[in-house]
Amino acid sequence: MKFGRRAFLANTTLFAGTFALGARAAAVPSPGSDDLTAFIYAMPKAEMHVHLEGTLEPEMKFRFARRNGVTLPYQTVEEMRDSYNFHDLQSFLKIFYEGKTVLLKEQDFYELTYAYLTKAASQNVLYTEMFFDPQMHTDRGIAFSTVMNGLTRAQADARKNLKIDSQLVLCFERELTAESAMKTLESALPYRQHIVGIGLDSDEKNNPPDKFRDVFARARKEGFHLTMHCDLNQFDTHEHIRQVLEDIQADRIDHGGNILERPDLVAIAKRRGTAFTVCPVACGWLRENGENINIIRGMLDRGLKVTVASDDPAYMKGDYVAESLIVAQGDANLSKQDLLTLARNSFEASWISAAQRKTYLAKLNAFQRQWA
Repeated sequence: MKFGRRAFLANTTLFAGTFALGARAAAVPSPGSDDLTAFIYAMPKAEMHVHLEGTLEPEMKFRFARRNGVTLPYQTVEEMRDSYNFHDLQSFLKIFYEGKTVLLKEQDFYELTYAYLTKAASQNVLYTEMFFDPQMHTDRGIAFSTVMNGLTRAQADARKNLKIDSQLVLCFERELTAESAMKTLESALPYRQHIVGIGLDSDEKNNPPDKFRDVFARARKEGFHLTMHCDLNQFDTHEHIRQVLEDIQADRIDHGGNILERPDLVAIAKRRGTAFTVCPVACGWLRENGENINIIRGMLDRGLKVTVASDDPAYMKGDYVAESLIVAQGDANLSKQDLLTLARNSFEASWISAAQRKTYLAKLNAFQRQWA
């Protein structure tokens, strides 16, 4: 959740419009085309850094508000969208948390999740691991079961109707207490079959990963994978990255671009095989010694396992994973081979069975033979 520059290929909007919602990316130029936008949309891919609450599009927010009797401080969708102006993590979170007020019933969580999975399937996402923040809802008196029933019902329907597979990653809000996180983890245990990993997000200032060390140790013991946000240019950011790598030994880091400033941390991440989920629309650039460093390009060049994702697309101009890859391609001058590496990384870093990974990589290999 941070905010960088946008650099679309010129034909992004025109091309994206050819994809009907819910259809797999089929209406594309023929294989062998030099159109990188077409290549990106058609390429099989996975997404591992998307906040379900961050996919709450303004139109849906208005619809839920009317249905649930919630008053919003906007008169129109356009007015709401125009309010999405933020300059740092804290100003973003203020806008982001407003959206939770319209999410009240199981059907709200169902429709939110199904809409994201429909969009992802239309961009040839074969598999996704979706963040959700239950404390955002349980602290308002909404039952954990209400959230989970809506999410999992949508996953099942999308698996059947759209042929997109997905799993859930439960995130703790780091400005809350470790005790609250432990209570939330315990609430999640009956849903272990639906939740593949545990994450950490929200306001980093004075909320280091080590604050939750015991909670993550318990989560690891219970069989969950671990990932943590290390947003760009946060207070004590290098120490946060070190804690995630060495103290907690998480499987993945979300964002994590400041690692490029520390060769020692890069070496640790490479040795451990840590994957990074980078969101180029939100967090694509690092400024070092007066020079702009593209994070995806820097991670690729240093041999880190970097993937591309969308983060909170409803709050970031509606850029989902394909549009995020297009931004990355333009900003980092990515070749087809680079794009294939990013897609391969996304499957290799996913928390799936060896058989499922083999199936996805076979589809990517077939795509490469046909297109590249």
